[in-house]
Amino acid sequence: MQAWRVYENGEPGAVMRREEVEPPTPGDGQVLLRVRAANVNFPDALLCRGHYQVRPPLPFTPGVEVCAETEDGRRVVTTAALPHGGFAEYTLADAAGLLPAPEALDDAEAAALHIGYQTGWFGLHRRAALKEGETLLVHAAAGGVGSAAVQLGKAAGATVIGVVGGPEKAAVARALGCDVVIDRRAEDVVAAVKAATGGRGADVIYDPVGGEAYQQSAKCVAFEGRIVIVGFASGSVPAPALNHALVKNYSILGLHWGLYAAKDPASIGRCHETLTAYASKGLIKPLIGERVPFSGAADAVQRVADGTTTGRLVVLPEGAHA
Repeated sequence: MQAWRVYENGEPGAVMRREEVEPPTPGDGQVLLRVRAANVNFPDALLCRGHYQVRPPLPFTPGVEVCAETEDGRRVVTTAALPHGGFAEYTLADAAGLLPAPEALDDAEAAALHIGYQTGWFGLHRRAALKEGETLLVHAAAGGVGSAAVQLGKAAGATVIGVVGGPEKAAVARALGCDVVIDRRAEDVVAAVKAATGGRGADVIYDPVGGEAYQQSAKCVAFEGRIVIVGFASGSVPAPALNHALVKNYSILGLHWGLYAAKDPASIGRCHETLTAYASKGLIKPLIGERVPFSGAADAVQRVADGTTTGRLVVLPEGAHA
């Protein structure tokens, strides 16, 4: 089969190699899946660089999220079992982690549903307890992670403020349903948030960026607001001033969605049922920025690493038309 493999850590565009290899052999509790579509996630870039919290043995195939087909023809979404990731014709996954692909979504959309929307749902509801009528601020609102949070926020009845970089991404954020869009390159984010909220600030802030975005969040979070830390796409991990959190009465909430698989696995299935229902009602639909041919996988991961993409890039195996 064809697979992209990494033999040494570095930038994805430099270290991902396309090869002909044997299909992987399932271990205990695992199943072999035929990949229908593989979503590109920022962790794929971190895996290539050797900077992710999981470091699979070299060589490995990146691609942590797939829509795939079981041997008996079922269409499923799941996370791939590294080192045999999804940028290949076949991947491995834990049998217990397979979830039915929503009928309302095509293969590329289904591949982009699992991690981003699960993370969004757990972040907004389990961690931040977002309420109808509250104001939600989403950083990188036109990106893969942010766009999911925007849709979930609107589904929850929140007023959504999206922060983006540049006019093209601003147009995407408006199309996603953001009530207010702030272009961080042209506007003062803190002043714009306060203006949009009558000086109160945002009740919940969803931050997959870190760095300067976090500093802005701390300055425009409302009384008893909640800042959800999802990741550090900027490459900068902020050091929060806890005295500031004390003085302003806000919460800083960490979210590592992968922990739920170990600590509360049933919650993932329940969340998937909710997301499937949302998809069937048209409340959520993954924003696919590009359907990438298999030959372009390394370039796609590099572009996600560089932060130049809008929505999700999804890699399709040869012959796929998702």
